[in-house]
Amino acid sequence: MSSPAHLLDYAAMAEALQATGQYRVLRKLQPPTRYEPDDTSGLRRAIFLDVETTGLDAARHEVIELAMAPFTYAPDGRIVEVGAPFQGLREPSHPIPAEITAITGIDDTMVAGQRIDVDEVARFVDGVDLVIAHNAAFDRRFMEMFCETFTHLPWACSMSQVDWQAEGFEGLKLAWLAAGAGFFYDRHRALHDCHAGIELLARALPRSGRRGMAQLLERARAPSWRIWASGAPYDLKDALKARGYRWNGDGAGAQRAWFIDVPDHAREDEFRYLHDEIYGRVIDINCRKIDAYDRFSNRA
Repeated sequence: MSSPAHLLDYAAMAEALQATGQYRVLRKLQPPTRYEPDDTSGLRRAIFLDVETTGLDAARHEVIELAMAPFTYAPDGRIVEVGAPFQGLREPSHPIPAEITAITGIDDTMVAGQRIDVDEVARFVDGVDLVIAHNAAFDRRFMEMFCETFTHLPWACSMSQVDWQAEGFEGLKLAWLAAGAGFFYDRHRALHDCHAGIELLARALPRSGRRGMAQLLERARAPSWRIWASGAPYDLKDALKARGYRWNGDGAGAQRAWFIDVPDHAREDEFRYLHDEIYGRVIDINCRKIDAYDRFSNRA
């Protein structure tokens, strides 16, 4: 089918602008239902998930919107087909804060009387091989509080398990990554975020040429280690922070201490760093092996 003449003109204008080197044109995302031909066996099922909430603390705040976009993928990271999504609004027990409405566009009138059926959510994700979120450390904690099924599923994070910086991107927010990839979308609604995340994972990365999904799967499959700098001298906190350690200030999941997550091959090097640079002696280091089934959760 031929395209309307005015659409062809717009496309030509966009190409002409970009050809000057003085302009960069972003195209609005039109989420496809298929990325690759279904010519491979062993396809697996994933969902890209996004939640909007009344705040940042999963122990105190509540889900007000949930979207899940299912898709199939090959073991090598090729995304094949995107299925019909799940999307729902939910009325929280307290009014939605004004700052949350300003960010999400969701207000009390939109969610009045709305509920998300937990059993329906559990059925929707039954049998999936992977749950993906952009900042899974946030979404996983909320979803495990909301629906126990998510505690038994492997998770991956499109924000932290793709090396966007090495590929030339300047930020990690979904909208910034989309702009860097040459498209934009209607932001701050959960389903739009899901489709944008799938689009980014389906594309070849600009420097390595690998698909984002392939890199994400490689990192999600690999075990990592959470290493705790328990009892580290206070005057060395800046050194730990500069190396990538984070402070577990509320004690969630473990003690109040500095910690870092490292891949399996880097564990011994991290032990040596702590022995030589932080403690000045060899001590027993508190560490735990982590995989996709507990990564990004409070159990890690």
